[in-house]
Amino acid sequence: MNDALLDRFSGARVLVVGDVMLDRYWFGDVSRISPEAPVPVVLVGRTEERPGGAANVARGVAALGARCRLLSVTGDDEPGRRLSELLKDEGVEAVLHRDGTIDTTVKLRVIGRQQQLLRIDFETAPSHEVLLSKLSDFPGLLEQADLVILSDYGKGGLRHIESMIGQCRRAGKPVLVDPKGEDYRRYRGATLLTPNKSEFRQVAGSWKSDTELAAKAEKMRAELQLDALLVTRSEEGMTLYQPGRVTHEPTRAQEVYDVSGAGDTVIATLGVALAAGADMADAVRLANRAAGIVVGKLGTAVVHRDELRQSL
Repeated sequence: MNDALLDRFSGARVLVVGDVMLDRYWFGDVSRISPEAPVPVVLVGRTEERPGGAANVARGVAALGARCRLLSVTGDDEPGRRLSELLKDEGVEAVLHRDGTIDTTVKLRVIGRQQQLLRIDFETAPSHEVLLSKLSDFPGLLEQADLVILSDYGKGGLRHIESMIGQCRRAGKPVLVDPKGEDYRRYRGATLLTPNKSEFRQVAGSWKSDTELAAKAEKMRAELQLDALLVTRSEEGMTLYQPGRVTHEPTRAQEVYDVSGAGDTVIATLGVALAAGADMADAVRLANRAAGIVVGKLGTAVVHRDELRQSL
């Protein structure tokens, strides 16, 4: 794994499809407790806005130097328009269907003394009709992509995921899925599934040893007809399960500041590396490096190609 692979990132074309949201941060000082209730009073001094969900995955792909297109649904509202602006600034080509019947998902985080004090969510599931119109755009975008990432945040934007995976397979394009929920049958046929430890336990049940974990992972991989399964395991690193082969990468984090968005960074790096011609094991090694970098940053952050190069 060398600079030549990172140089090839600029030729990779990745299509991201999934649930998008706008992450808003209010930063302030906490110096007293409210006289109205036993809660801290935050004097807001600074605000930030960042693309979240699948939009953060797309942002991560673009930060690594690849060409990224994003297909999703937003509300016809101020947060949706703001999300479009932010994505354009990040170099992402966004195809966002607007639905006047929903609100763009917004996650508002209030942060004081470098700690998250409160999160407020605004969201509505998109209508079936808008999701179908999004699906009609998919074949044309797929044709121009080397690889597809389906980022499922459980907000309804991937209701037709089985059809998308089938189209990817028929086109011979790798398709990576960041899963959500308890029913993984709808991800059948994907190239790679990337659940975290708690998500995998929720579906496969608990385990007492790495041997037992490997058996559960192989069972799921075979049943879902996946090429590979990657379980991200927080401080234990990440483990890749392929037919007859298990590859473990220990954690690379020096200092864990914020784990939000780490899964987005992992699948974005995997996607770009595989689209640039890396094999699965090398792609996982790079994704592990990227995860180690991003957890040292606050909020839904991304890793740039130069940061990755320096870490190697």
